[in-house]
Amino acid sequence: MDWDAIRTLNTLQTNASYLEQVKRERGDPQLQLEAMRGFLERSGLKVEDLDQLNIIHVTGTKGKGSTCAFTERILRNYGLKTGFYSSPHLVQVRERIRINGQPISKELFSKYFWQVYNRLEETKDPGHASMPAYFRFLTIMAFHVFLQEKVDLAVVEVGIGGAYDCTNIIRKPIVCGVSSLGIDHTSILGDTIEKIAWQKGGIFKPGVPAFTVPQPERPLEVLRERARESPCPLYLCPDLDAFEEDDKALQLGLAGEHQRSNATLALQLSRAWLQQQGYQGTGELKPAAELLGKRPVPLAPAFRPSGSMVQGLQDTEWLGRTQVLQHGPVTWFIDGAHTTSSVQACVRWFRQAALNEEKPVDGSEVRVLLFNATGDRDTAALLKLLLPCRFDYAVFCPNITEVSAVGNADQQNFNVTLENILTRCLESQKKWNRLMEEKVGQDLWLSPTMQVEGVGGLLKPDPLRGSLLFVPSSERPLNSNSLVFPCISHALQWITQGRDPHFQAPATKGLHLHPVAGSGAVLLKEAAAIRVLVTGSLHLVGGVLKLLDQSLSQ
Repeated sequence: MDWDAIRTLNTLQTNASYLEQVKRERGDPQLQLEAMRGFLERSGLKVEDLDQLNIIHVTGTKGKGSTCAFTERILRNYGLKTGFYSSPHLVQVRERIRINGQPISKELFSKYFWQVYNRLEETKDPGHASMPAYFRFLTIMAFHVFLQEKVDLAVVEVGIGGAYDCTNIIRKPIVCGVSSLGIDHTSILGDTIEKIAWQKGGIFKPGVPAFTVPQPERPLEVLRERARESPCPLYLCPDLDAFEEDDKALQLGLAGEHQRSNATLALQLSRAWLQQQGYQGTGELKPAAELLGKRPVPLAPAFRPSGSMVQGLQDTEWLGRTQVLQHGPVTWFIDGAHTTSSVQACVRWFRQAALNEEKPVDGSEVRVLLFNATGDRDTAALLKLLLPCRFDYAVFCPNITEVSAVGNADQQNFNVTLENILTRCLESQKKWNRLMEEKVGQDLWLSPTMQVEGVGGLLKPDPLRGSLLFVPSSERPLNSNSLVFPCISHALQWITQGRDPHFQAPATKGLHLHPVAGSGAVLLKEAAAIRVLVTGSLHLVGGVLKLLDQSLSQ
């Protein structure tokens, strides 16, 4: 890998203190879009050039990545050369820019990175921001890659919001989609679902068909208004049942009931794109079902999916979403859910998937939650939703794979400070303990002398001592134990106790300094089955996957 390119890219991340300043002095978002156009032109492209990319533009609060993945896979099955731009990456930054479903090669990444970077460097203007920030830069680079590599179409996932997202310099997409809406990124998008819907509807373009999935009444009304202003036709996707024949359910490559609405949106986006481009074999329309009452947004017609569509839905893969890895006695349930509704969906999926796992003969099963949440999310609300999973241990750690980030450039994040992320983990732990306290109804967790081991001064971890923080517990009823580790690697070492054949944990001295960690280690070593749910953050999921599947880092 060209580490110089990655390191240089990382310098475009907004560091933590600057980010705070930007939040305080939030400028006119419209100016941000104009700045993006300026950066694009300095890189050697005009906004008009993007019209050639035959773009499918997708936004939403949850499910937009999965919708894009389904859509891209369906269209690739038609023999088309696809481009796919998504965020965030899980393990390597190259995952964000894909050709035919594969992250671009190291060679291509390096080639286009330096091409774009050098052009921007050469056209610096002292009066303006000389270089675009991280996400803007990658968006510009993706457009260059797709144009140079001559893709037939590009599926483009919005970063945050829609109206003022830097992907919204696209003027003429072929079709737009809005996946399920919810509350997220409130400090940027607004604190009500209506404000968020307004932002998402900002990607609608005059005359360009748009599709959305069933939404609560008020945000759907906002989307309809945005479509009227544009003006563009907006359609509501019917349930996936409408596409299925009586005897045959559609098989989806992504698990979980919530993926059905993402799949139906992908079917409509794919069909609309194929029809706009004059392709045959786009699925025969089914007779329209009787519409009950007057709908504010017309229902898109259901159709019989073509063989390519059926196969595409079945073959879709999307790392870090409802993913199960069976590693010997350890089963990993991995899902990057980070909003209230996506965590609810994750819990439904986990409980069902864990039920389907074979029960250990001797019955000894240990359930572990590995959790972290970032940004302005309501951690207590997310953790409360996870209680019904009945975890024996809750483990918290920051989204960094190793305490020392050397050789870990893809995972570096300068937008938060180490002190800040460790404090957040301790706060999450306290919230979990409080929830457990309420659940059991007595104070078993809050010891008057809470020990913090291996951490000095400003909560800086000490890599030599293995750094483990935890709240002691006098007894051990179900769910009474929570632990905090300074990095993902240390958390996995404790959870796996050397029993995951894919994870060769280095021996770390002094990692199990406390009774709870010690007694837990004994249980984990002896359990017939260990079930681990990793959730709360896509960045956490990425770090875990990097350590568990070495091939992802190649």
